[in-house]
Formats: sequence, C-alpha cells, structure tokens
Amino acid sequence: MGYAKRKEALTNAICGWVSYFRYADAKNNLLAIDRWLNRRIRMCIWKSWKLPRTRVRNLVQCGIPKWQAYQWGNTSKGYWAVAGSPIMTSVASNRNLARAGYPTLLGYYEKYHCR
Repeated sequence: MGYAKRKEALTNAICGWVSYFRYADAKNNLLAIDRWLNRRIRMCIWKSWKLPRTRVRNLVQCGIPKWQAYQWGNTSKGYWAVAGSPIMTSVASNRNLARAGYPTLLGYYEKYHCR
C-alpha cells in the first residue's frame, strides 16, 4: 500500500470512528490509540524502506548523523522495536507525520466532538 492510499484509508477509518464515538467522553482512550497508530505508521515507513542502504540514505536525509544512521539502518531489531526507537521517533515525529498529512483520532475528535 502506498503512502497516499494509506493516508486515505486512515482518514476514512478515523472519520468513521470519531463519528461513532462523537458523543462519548473518549479523549483519553483516543489519545492512547493515537500513540499506537503513530508507532504503527512509523513501522510501515521503516518497512517500506526495505534495504539497509535505503534506510541509511533516508535517515541521513532526515538529518541523522551518518554513523548513527549506519547503526540503525543495519540493525537486526524488528520493525516494531525500531518504530519505537529514538531514531524513528525523531525522524517521523508526530509533528512530521501531521505535516505529511497523516490524520489523528484526537484531531478529528476535538473538531467534531459534541459538548
């Protein structure tokens, strides 16, 4: 699945969830799900880079020092572990994901929540 298709599917799912839970007081629950969702998005980004040389190149382009990018690009850790690492959380921070157009549950909830 490409980035654009993933964003569209997430937007549709999130709109449905928020519409369903619009009347509930679910802010804390949606915040926890948002944290998990952002880590999952980071995992998908890491997985899409596939090869170690692609990972190193992309990490360097994102401003990570070359020696550190080489370490993390060639790591034997799994996708989920790398998605929660300090490297990926700085490269694909919540702010960067929002700037890239990824939706958040909390953003839609605050926009459409009936008080």
